[in-house]
Amino acid sequence: SIVLLVLLAILFPFCSSDQIQDSFYQCLSQSTTHLPNIFYTPNNPSFTTILNSTALNLRCIAPYAAKPEAIFTPLNEIHIQNAVICAKKLGIHLRYRSGGHDYEGISYTSAMDPPYVVIDLSKLRGVSVDIADGSVWVEAGATVGELYYRVAEKSKTHGVPAGLCTSLGVGGHITGGAYGAMMRKYGLGADNALDVKLVDANGRIVDRKAMGEDVFWALRGGGGGSFGVIVSWKLKLVPVPETVTVFNVGRTLEQGATKILYKWQQVADKLDDDLFIRVIFQTTNIPNTNQRTITTTYNALFLGRANKLQDIMKQSFPELGLKKEDCIEMSWLESVLFIAGYPRSVPTSVLLAGKPTFVNYFKAKSDFVKEPIPEKGLEEIWQRFLNEDSPFMIWNPYGGMMSRIPESSIPFPHRNGTLFMIQYITSWMGTDKDLMNKHVDWIRKLYNYMAQYVSMFPREAYASSWGTRYFKENFNRLVKIKTEFDPDNFFKHEQSIPVLPLKSELQHSEL
Repeated sequence: SIVLLVLLAILFPFCSSDQIQDSFYQCLSQSTTHLPNIFYTPNNPSFTTILNSTALNLRCIAPYAAKPEAIFTPLNEIHIQNAVICAKKLGIHLRYRSGGHDYEGISYTSAMDPPYVVIDLSKLRGVSVDIADGSVWVEAGATVGELYYRVAEKSKTHGVPAGLCTSLGVGGHITGGAYGAMMRKYGLGADNALDVKLVDANGRIVDRKAMGEDVFWALRGGGGGSFGVIVSWKLKLVPVPETVTVFNVGRTLEQGATKILYKWQQVADKLDDDLFIRVIFQTTNIPNTNQRTITTTYNALFLGRANKLQDIMKQSFPELGLKKEDCIEMSWLESVLFIAGYPRSVPTSVLLAGKPTFVNYFKAKSDFVKEPIPEKGLEEIWQRFLNEDSPFMIWNPYGGMMSRIPESSIPFPHRNGTLFMIQYITSWMGTDKDLMNKHVDWIRKLYNYMAQYVSMFPREAYASSWGTRYFKENFNRLVKIKTEFDPDNFFKHEQSIPVLPLKSELQHSEL
């Protein structure tokens, strides 16, 4: 009988896979047309291509990462409704992907027990711009780049305050808050959301009015995959000048990078609201030697002309030594490509391709900083960077509008008092697990070292014990809204908002 049990254990995953695929397919086919072209199982030759198509982090599609039992690519909102209704009826766990930029691959892989199916929204890419109304409706699977392009097509003096990475899917992006180069002027993408269409756990389509202000509050920065499937967002258009100015100014350690950066920390959040200067860190080779150094690149967008920018920099941040020839004037849409790191020769139409410029295996972590990091702390970071193969770091300035919006305005709480946000990244190429562990170990050690310099009690970040760390005082309100709106916790993943236990369960556990 033990042999029989072992045999059953070996066979069961295969049976259950087929059963899930078949039962889900059968249920969908009762109400969904074109199904053979939008439902993919691992036996389909296109399955792997589709799974990998928008996966930004190759670590999440490596051979050792979990894979879905099927991928469904709905063509309209009715398809999404059918998928939710069928999955709920059959007890199938769903994941929802709009762009695949989630750094831990939560939208297409899973560390949880049940087998799962991915609902990939990449075919829902409509963008409807209404200049007269000052708004735009954008479907979940459209990328931020497509959104920017379609707005600029209609007007050279309107923009959308959202992400710096142009291949982000809009659906998940806004639910995460959506910071970008205009956040100091206009706040986050989520601060500028006006309405939403969502499929709830009962398969109903609800908008802001139907879901109520509490749920609408929760969706703007409460994270994706917790409350329902985002079908589309209505976002506010904001005024942008016809001509903006950008620059990239690099400074190595040998050129005094440490002192300049120490000054940046003191001024970045207090600069003119029209000016956003982030700092990008990487290791580079010192010419004609076999030694490496650190390069800090000041990557900036100014919502105005070059001569005004120069005046502001001379007054507020002369240490950088910005020259006239560093400043490049261009349209706001062109600045999107510049900030994202595209070469000047690339036409803006590349934004319609909706693809990331590069993909690799990586691990990332974040921190929020409230006091400038002293020079000796910076020097220790440099030493750690020089011990790693491909380290990368971005410091994003806060201040401006970010410090004027109250912490409880939407779930995203990192506002007044935050000087900047740090993103740490290490990347590598290759599926070897030992290689992955080596690099992940490096970033964890750096993260532990940084604890003394960043926000404390709690340490605020996108982290595994993330609830109060990330949402601070807003977490309890999110849990309450989740419990009322999705009491069965149908929408769940490793970092979704949890539901409160039922009273009966609580009483039972106390006995």
